[in-house]
Amino acid sequence: MKKNSIKYSRMNGEVQREISRIIAQEIKDPRIHPLTSVVSVEVTPDLKYAKVFVSVLGDEADQENTKQGLKSAASHVRSCLAKSLNLRNTPELTFVLDDSIAYGINMSKRIDQINHPEKEKDMGEE
Repeated sequence: MKKNSIKYSRMNGEVQREISRIIAQEIKDPRIHPLTSVVSVEVTPDLKYAKVFVSVLGDEADQENTKQGLKSAASHVRSCLAKSLNLRNTPELTFVLDDSIAYGINMSKRIDQINHPEKEKDMGEE
């Protein structure tokens, strides 16, 4: 399967949706932050490995705890994935922290500060 084919991108999307559902509904690990989202998934063409890019909205301690919780729950997530998706091979999961959402929020705040500097002054006077 080619990396840029429609089937490949559809499979990545389906694996991403299913892993998001599993993390939100089936994992009960208290280390995993409730505001954890799966940003993207890259499954290798042979379906043996998958990189799961996860974003955690919280501080560094929350991110590290969530990474450890996901690492320990990887085998459970993989078995749930195997039950719900009919794939030839169930990929071995590797969780990677992705800070793109936090970066986007930070950049949006900076743009707002540049566009509306009077809001910052009003907040400082209160």
